[in-house]
Amino acid sequence: MSFKNLMIIKAVVCLFFGILLLAIPDTLLSIFGATLGAGGMFTAREYGSSLFGNLFLCWFARNSEESDARGAIILALFVYDLIAFVMTTITVIAGVLNPLGWLIVFTYLFFTISFGYFLVKPPTAKII
Repeated sequence: MSFKNLMIIKAVVCLFFGILLLAIPDTLLSIFGATLGAGGMFTAREYGSSLFGNLFLCWFARNSEESDARGAIILALFVYDLIAFVMTTITVIAGVLNPLGWLIVFTYLFFTISFGYFLVKPPTAKII
């Protein structure tokens, strides 16, 4: 998969879940077996807004050439998805989310592996 395609996929996922978490976080999370109080609603909406930050980062960086800035973006997204993968896995195992929570785990795993690939992939040589 190309870097551009990965960034577009990540942007689309962030758009989809960002909108749902901002608009109907209780309904979305109830599908996964979670219930939210007032604090949970606030936190879910804050997370939805952070997904929009990821959305814009991914969308506007999708055409970036190999550089230190692109490397920093890849590292940041890798760390973000790795931490989210670990925390979501723990949450599902603890029973906070129902078995559909594994879909979230696998989504984070996909992005962790994908950004990890670009993190360790050697730079391509430019032909002049």
